[in-house]
Order: sequence, then C-alpha cells, then structure tokens
Amino acid sequence: MKADFSSMKSLCLLRLSAIGDVCHAVAMVQAIQRQYPDLAITWVIGKVEYQLVKHMPGIQFVIFDKSQGWRSYGQLRKALAGQRFDVLLHMQVALRATIASLMISAKVRVGFDKARAKEGQWLVTNHRVEPLATPHVLEGFMGFAKAIGVTDLTPSWNIPVPETDTEFAKQVITDDEKVLVICPAASKAERNWLPERYAAVADHAVEKGYRVILCGGPSQLEVDLAANIIKHSHSHIDNMIGKTSLTQLLALLKRASLVIAPDTGPAHMAVTQGTPVIGLYAHSNPGRTGPYSSLDSVVSVYDQVIKQQFPDSSIAWGKRAKGSDLMVLIGVERVIKTFDRLVHSVDGSKCLR
Repeated sequence: MKADFSSMKSLCLLRLSAIGDVCHAVAMVQAIQRQYPDLAITWVIGKVEYQLVKHMPGIQFVIFDKSQGWRSYGQLRKALAGQRFDVLLHMQVALRATIASLMISAKVRVGFDKARAKEGQWLVTNHRVEPLATPHVLEGFMGFAKAIGVTDLTPSWNIPVPETDTEFAKQVITDDEKVLVICPAASKAERNWLPERYAAVADHAVEKGYRVILCGGPSQLEVDLAANIIKHSHSHIDNMIGKTSLTQLLALLKRASLVIAPDTGPAHMAVTQGTPVIGLYAHSNPGRTGPYSSLDSVVSVYDQVIKQQFPDSSIAWGKRAKGSDLMVLIGVERVIKTFDRLVHSVDGSKCLR
C-alpha cells in the first residue's frame, strides 16, 4: 500500500514499554518532529514510562495502565473517542499492544515487516516498514520514521528534565568529581551480575580516583543487590537505590562520568544523556539491545553462550540465551580492562571530566 505522508496532520504512536525501548522511541519521534514540526503527535504509553518522558514538548500522551487489566482497553477507547488519526505507528510486538491498537482509529496503520510482525500485529496494520536483517532496536524503530518519509534518521535525544531535578543532581554530583554510576539490576534477576564482582570493579574505580554511586529502583531485588555489593566492597559506595524518580535518575546519569549496567533501562537512559556505558550482556544479543552509542564497550558472553546452546542451527538475530547462571561467565578482569580503556581514552569522552 502506497501512501502520501507529506500532508498528514495527525499521528498516533503506540509504544507502551519498556524504559529502554521508550528511550529508543524518543529518538525516532524527535526525528519525526524535525521533519514535520507542525504534526500533531499522540503517544500511547505505559504508566511508568510516561514518568520519564512526560515533559517532552509537542506530544499529547495517553497513558495505558496495564495494571487495570481488561479495563485498560476501555479506558484507552474512551480517551481517544472521536479521534481519527492520519497515521498510526504500531511499534510494539505484543498481544496486549495488538489489542490496544484496535482502540485507535487511523487511516494508515504502520507495523513491522512480515518477519517481525508477531503476536497478530500483521492483522491490524495495512502498511509495513522495510525489512531489516540484523537491526538494533533503535534502528528498527527508525524504520517507522523512514516509512513516513523522514530522511534524517540520525538519532539524537532531548528529554526535558525539571529544573528541580537538575539541581538535585548537581547537589549529588559536583562539577569537579569523577563518578562511576552502577545501575546493577535488570528486571529479571538472572540478568544481574554477581554482587562481589560489582564490588571488585567499584573498588578498582575508587583506587583510580572515582566516586561510586549505586542507582536504581525501589524493588526488594534491587535493595538486596545493593546491600550485597556494599557488603563485599572494601571502599565507600554511595547507595541511592530507590531514592530517585526517573527524571532525577536521568539527571544523575547525565552528570556521571561513566555508567555500568546489565541489560536494563538505565543503560539506555545514559545513552540519551551522552554518557559512556559499559553494558554487561549474556542473555540477549547486545548488537540488538545494547547501549546504542557504547556498543564498542559492551562486555558480552552472548555469542559464546548462544553458539553452545544452538550449535547446529541458524540462530535468529533476537534469540535469547537460556540459563540462570550465565552472567557468572563475565569475568571481573574484562570489565576492569574496559573501564580502564574508557578512562584513559583520548577521544574527549565525558569520562575524562
């Protein structure tokens, strides 16, 4: 189906979760705004993720609260009643999102290409993005911008942060400090590195003149992991787990010199702020889900693990490795070596502040 997008007046973006994917979506939507500055954009987004991007200009947000169960679909229908969009960008492959898209009226409904349009997405779209064999998630999202005529697909981010949160971050991290922020926890415990190894890297960073801060959410998993890291460390570590909002955390990540994190949202939040990231990967392909601007500093065992688990088969680009103890394969020495390389680099990166 061919469509002329130059005259479109309204666009709806459906991307509910998660934090990292929403960060990628921000780059895409802001590329659209550069090309179509007068376009009215509505973003259907998850309740938690909204807290990160709610100050973005030129966007009407509609919250989809999945905790409401089936009521959430009726609430979405009510929120969008009477609206018919020129274009819907259906950017989430999940049955929940497919059902949610039925509450959105649009003339052109853009979805993924046939290979990626799973969970029934292909049933509710009438226009597809170009197929990509081995895309990073961000590049896959940029395909939606390209599909509606955007020509400048260079990713950039401008996520506004309230001045009070910026001042909060300035009080926590002063201009003259070198700071390593460790965001140690992913949403699933199996993706987390060992606490004693985080502690060993923290001790090394302190020896190199860095202050170390732990950041993350308030879940018991994160609280316990932070306590174990501190218990195994021989140095002072500041524990800010559960003590920041998402925009406060974003402001802290901007002021950090360097970030270490597994496959988790704050790694991608740091990318939006231009801060170097050492990503720790075992279960998912960092070429697809790694911190986009720091892929050369990812410490990964994914390739060796996935080849061991599927030695005689063709491995799909997004295939996940299985196992609860894969992160143990990431050695401390590799992470310290990557830390030292970033710290001593001469490319003008932020970690030299």
